[in-house]
Amino acid sequence: MNLSKGFLLAFGTVLIVLSVVLVQPFLQYVLGAVLLAYVLYPLQVRFEAYVSPMVAALSLVVLAVAGFVAPFVVVLATVADSADRILRDFDTDVMQIEMFESRVEELIGQEVDIVGELVGSGREIGTIVFERSAAAFGTITFHLIGIALALFLIYYLLKDGNDLLDWLHRTIPLPMDIQRDLYAEIDDVMWGVLFGHVFVGIVQGVVAGVGLAVTGVPNAVFWTAVMIVLAMVPLVGAIPVWGGAVVYLYLTGEPVLAVGLFVYSVIVVGLTDDYLRPFAVDRYAKLNPAVILLGILGGAYAFGIMGLFFGPVILGALKATLRVGLENWSQLDERDIG
Repeated sequence: MNLSKGFLLAFGTVLIVLSVVLVQPFLQYVLGAVLLAYVLYPLQVRFEAYVSPMVAALSLVVLAVAGFVAPFVVVLATVADSADRILRDFDTDVMQIEMFESRVEELIGQEVDIVGELVGSGREIGTIVFERSAAAFGTITFHLIGIALALFLIYYLLKDGNDLLDWLHRTIPLPMDIQRDLYAEIDDVMWGVLFGHVFVGIVQGVVAGVGLAVTGVPNAVFWTAVMIVLAMVPLVGAIPVWGGAVVYLYLTGEPVLAVGLFVYSVIVVGLTDDYLRPFAVDRYAKLNPAVILLGILGGAYAFGIMGLFFGPVILGALKATLRVGLENWSQLDERDIG
């Protein structure tokens, strides 16, 4: 290796390390932008037949924002409603506390001021919250910047997607037919994980959430969101939540509703996992459930919430690369010789 090549390799390595350092704080948003751009890119291609790439990309970014804001508004409204109920019930709670104080005073013969202690604790909590408000403001600002960055990335990934693909084809040192084979298998893995785990998880969580809402389980929207996340994890699914809801209904004197929710969850919710998930995973991803579980858990640990998706994709891409590489290894040697 001559001096010029050594310099280029060393300089490139330094720049790669610095680039990783720059991207790492916003890695979640970058991965989220890549995922959304990948999902929306087929629509981008279709829209470009009627409008310019810029207009098509901007329209899809607006669509992505709407898809994110709508669920957020629903969750926020649910939280606000819960807070309103707590405030409305506060007077009743105070009366119950006063009755409890009187009962304790009769038993021990000493005055007890639970309300005063709660007020004092509330003041201490308020002081802590005030002292940490600057940190909270910094956190909010960071997330707002991350969201803005993700939207810009989605826009440019969609708008310049063709140029990016052409650059990858020119840059990666593999014959075009092998590249197409590799990309096709990785694409199957991407859509298999996306449909088999993200989409099926959403469907399963929503279907189970309908059962919670119908049977009157409190905070059904919140628990639906929890079940959507859990449903993406193989061997776990929504069972911990709807199972806990069944127990809750039984203990609160609603055995008929408990049995109804149990039957509904086992039959209806179970169908989404028994039929939709194997169809998607076997047809597209073709990954063993153990590999998917490892990818989800390892991805979540390594990359956070976005690792739930990218973990299995990375393992699937490794499998695709090994398969394509081994099948074409001798062909690559012959082309190098030629």
